[in-house]
Amino acid sequence: MSPRIVVAGASMAGLRAAEQLRAAGWTGAITLVGAEPHMPYNRPPLSKEVLAGRAPFESLAFRPRASVADVEWLLGRKAVAARLDRRTVRLDDGSVLSYDGLVVATGTRPRRLRCAGPSAGRHTVRTLDDAQGLRAALTRPGARVVVVGAGFIGCEVAATAVGLGVAEVTVVDPLPLPMAGPLGELLGRALRRRHERRGVRFVLGAGVAGFAGADRVTGVVLDDGSVLPADVVVESVGSVANTEWLDGNGLDLRDGVLTDPLLRVGGRPEVVAVGDVARFPNARYDGVPRRVEHWSIPTDSAKHAAKALVGHLHGAEPELPPFAPLPTFWSDQHDFRLQSFGAPLLGKDDVRVLDGDPDGDVLVGYHRDGRLVGVVALGGQAVASAAARYRAELLRQPALTV
Repeated sequence: MSPRIVVAGASMAGLRAAEQLRAAGWTGAITLVGAEPHMPYNRPPLSKEVLAGRAPFESLAFRPRASVADVEWLLGRKAVAARLDRRTVRLDDGSVLSYDGLVVATGTRPRRLRCAGPSAGRHTVRTLDDAQGLRAALTRPGARVVVVGAGFIGCEVAATAVGLGVAEVTVVDPLPLPMAGPLGELLGRALRRRHERRGVRFVLGAGVAGFAGADRVTGVVLDDGSVLPADVVVESVGSVANTEWLDGNGLDLRDGVLTDPLLRVGGRPEVVAVGDVARFPNARYDGVPRRVEHWSIPTDSAKHAAKALVGHLHGAEPELPPFAPLPTFWSDQHDFRLQSFGAPLLGKDDVRVLDGDPDGDVLVGYHRDGRLVGVVALGGQAVASAAARYRAELLRQPALTV
């Protein structure tokens, strides 16, 4: 049988992995396995343009490079088990794929609330089908919407719902401010003010104890016993890495798939992980393995992992530096944008305004041990462009630790 690399996961990370395998010199077979029936597509617009009805699916689909025109796509199929010692992956239809190299790109799924009450009327936003189903619910006359979770997706959905004309949009979160986890207090307060001015209501410092209703949700029961009326509930409470299919192989799967600095898995140079599912040490910072769910990571990790994997399969162990990406994300909400470069999470204890004012457009710097480790802009295009100018500075800085 001709040499083959199996890519488990056919979303953006899987597609980029296939493209980068070809770019790294792999001429053998590539098989991509994906649980969704769709070809890879761009997910960030799901909570915004797709939910608002401004973007059809055709506009989301990635255009694969010509180099991957010959790859085998197994869509609507799911990896359910693997035997890394035998180099095999079993799919949900019972078929078994053998491989010379394996790329783990199975991503994440939304975390769900484990609460008593009906399930009808409860939504998540991860797939195209999710977004289409939620849009149908939001556009029903008189819909009352409760978003559980004031993170990126929760705030984006709340903003989109208000834009659709939903009269009652409430966001619930146990933290005291929206996005306080990744961005801290200063921007959390600024975001809350912006959302409230546009009609979003916040219930913060509160948890969800259950859901009222018989056949479908009629309310969200908070941990103090109060009930928020709701016809539509959006659960935006984090993600869970899709790693169960790798159980039984002696891997560290506590939060995603632990990799080494070259994105290799479990001491096996023939197995690499890319995208949201990978928990990797970032040599740019402190070397602590973390999962990073930013749009830039699938492409960055695929490029590095492909070189490591193809080098090994060609019999020449790669001389690569440790993986050291500069994380980048953006979030469009209402008529403003959050734009970030670097790792704000590592500098939340030392936050400084670099330009502007939190009541208007503002550029904020995050510092660790006195050193700038991340910047976040909140506002219009001008301040987002100002943040981009710090990218080169962040890239020039040496690692925090060696």
